Amino acid sequence: MVIPQHVAIILDGNGRWAKSKGMPRNYGHVRGAKNLEVICEDAYNMGIKYLTVYLFSTENWRRSKDEVDALMRLFRQYTKTCIKTARDNNMKVRVLGDPSALDPDLQESLRRLVESSKDNTGLNFQIAINYGSRDEIIRAVRRVAGDCREGKLRPEEITESLFSGYLDTAEVPDPDLLIRTSGEQRLSNYLLWQLAYTEFYFTEVPWPAFTKEELQKAIEKFNSRDRRYGGLKGE
Repeated sequence: MVIPQHVAIILDGNGRWAKSKGMPRNYGHVRGAKNLEVICEDAYNMGIKYLTVYLFSTENWRRSKDEVDALMRLFRQYTKTCIKTARDNNMKVRVLGDPSALDPDLQESLRRLVESSKDNTGLNFQIAINYGSRDEIIRAVRRVAGDCREGKLRPEEITESLFSGYLDTAEVPDPDLLIRTSGEQRLSNYLLWQLAYTEFYFTEVPWPAFTKEELQKAIEKFNSRDRRYGGLKGE
């Protein structure tokens, strides 16, 4: 069985899972964070080299203040835990998105997480926080325009490959497989450039209940598909 090099996941269903258990939404987020640690280890042991997860989108700020505040407290705790996890598991962490909207202490924790793990050689783990793909592309376009204005780049030199180097995912290969949990079948402004040739897998299982066995099901489905990249079968 072919193991995808890069798997991206939209971690959906924490709140609905908690509600089904008669618990508050934040309980689902806490359990979802714990499950992420487990799946990271499972993914690496299965041979996945890159794992990218959607933790908090630019649109998530529209949620209730109580829920956003609870998520930010959880992220503070998670980033501190992740520093130790990354060290113990040789995991290299990158952050996708615009951290400038986050509180200074959380920005610093994320910076420390990235810096402390930059030389690790195990799983490449990308955290998308305050991330939106349209925002990412606009920020990249502004950097390209700035380099053109300063004479560092000529417009005719711009290619897909060059532009990819201005995105948050520079030096990270595009995902082979996207998984979205909890039944929704949309991309929610996630990695729109990078998912151009990615296989999609949607499951009804909410994120806190997503297991190694569910990950294996997604990879088996990935293996059953004919990846032609725009060509005709047999070419």
